[in-house]
Amino acid sequence: MSNETSQNNNQNNMNENKGKTIADITTTEAPTWCPGCGDFSIAAAIKKAIIELGLKEEDTFISSGIGCGSKTPRYIKTYGFEGLHGRSIPVASAVKIVNPDLNVIAIAGDGDTYGIGGNHFIHSMRRNLDITLIVQNNAIYGLTKGQTSPTSQQGFVSNSTPSGVLEVPVNPIQLALIMGATYVARAYSYDMQNMTDLIAGAIKHKGFSLVDVMLPCLTFNKFNTKEWYDQRVQKLPSLPSDKFEAIKAAEIGEKINTGLFYKQDLPTYEKNTPAYLNTQMPQVKHNISNIDISPLLNRFR
Repeated sequence: MSNETSQNNNQNNMNENKGKTIADITTTEAPTWCPGCGDFSIAAAIKKAIIELGLKEEDTFISSGIGCGSKTPRYIKTYGFEGLHGRSIPVASAVKIVNPDLNVIAIAGDGDTYGIGGNHFIHSMRRNLDITLIVQNNAIYGLTKGQTSPTSQQGFVSNSTPSGVLEVPVNPIQLALIMGATYVARAYSYDMQNMTDLIAGAIKHKGFSLVDVMLPCLTFNKFNTKEWYDQRVQKLPSLPSDKFEAIKAAEIGEKINTGLFYKQDLPTYEKNTPAYLNTQMPQVKHNISNIDISPLLNRFR
């Protein structure tokens, strides 16, 4: 698809979506999140981004793993799939490879992504798959009642670490910058407009996009509270000039920068697979009428 064709399609989609509201793409199922949880804001930001970009619901897919926020696909009128813990990225990757024309979003928690799903996180970035990963980073396992996660601060006391966390926490932004993500951003759930802009930019970007969203867990995380974030969060004054400057700006200390840290346009993985290059056609549209899998099935009868 040429850039001109893509731009025309995007403009047509925006015209068709003109006048749509968040209510139009919200399902009737009620969220089960704790009152005040940042997952509400993240879900709303995703919906706003979908509307602002003029994305069609039938052309958009959201995958998730296991966690509080992994129920998000249930609340948005797009295609969705709830997978296994730490496996939202493999599902998103498979969907994107088979049908590159879809807008693919993966959503997961910090334990989901940086813990059990860390391997998938790293390798999807170096492949530069054209998917958007939104991480609900509350520095704790909320669904399983408050254990520490890979982003919990050293010394953090919880029911699983009564003597305090020993490990140095994962810095998702720095890891993403090193491993090849081509759109790297950090947002704060209480800054709705900035978060929406970053998510919209991530979806629009052609390549692997990470939006790490910091949010307080009001029920179990009594250390990283809203007041704790409000004292530290500040917006980047400008886009860092290179990766080295971005890595430095991504440090978490007395102040925590939010915003876009890095953006680069590079070839994406799904459009360079042999199945696509040999036919210039998504695999989902391949003719499989001449494929016979009965010999394989017969082996297991």
